[in-house]
Amino acid sequence: MRTRTLAAVAALGAVGYKLTVEGSLTVDTGWGRETRPLRCPALDVAAPRELVFDVLCAPYAERPSRAMAERVSVLERGDDMVLAAHRTPVGAGLVATTVETVRFTRPERIDFRLVRGPVPYVVESFLLADVDGGTRVEYVGELGTDLWGLGRRWGDLVAAPWEAAVVASLAAAKAESERRSARDSPTF
Repeated sequence: MRTRTLAAVAALGAVGYKLTVEGSLTVDTGWGRETRPLRCPALDVAAPRELVFDVLCAPYAERPSRAMAERVSVLERGDDMVLAAHRTPVGAGLVATTVETVRFTRPERIDFRLVRGPVPYVVESFLLADVDGGTRVEYVGELGTDLWGLGRRWGDLVAAPWEAAVVASLAAAKAESERRSARDSPTF
């Protein structure tokens, strides 16, 4: 009997972990809520700010590329905001799905607010500024979890792949922005 109980608890724990990672189950009690910053280094892009903004907004366009459509689905669209599902492979065959509002303030910022995901609270922004010969993109974010120390440990586990996904996304946007800028620049 005890073996069955332990097996059932282990199975329930595994299912709970999978659902939480995938964003289908979120612990959002507000009890013991702690926040931590999300960090990525600022990125200098050799392209005009308007172009970088357009590239960062491309996943939310009316007709995104096939590659983008596999990772991002716009669920609802407004004038300056979308509700979008983001899918990110996180290893072991698991795909984290977050649902976020994305607000666009052309050309200086893009703001994200988590609606559903593996943690109860995330706010993020891409801040774009003109710099000599291009654009600086700064990322600022905050991730919150509940349940004191247990939540803090879960937040640490979630934050690492979250920040890695942002770094990869910004690197791809930098490469695409610089490619387009070079293509569009007049040659003498």
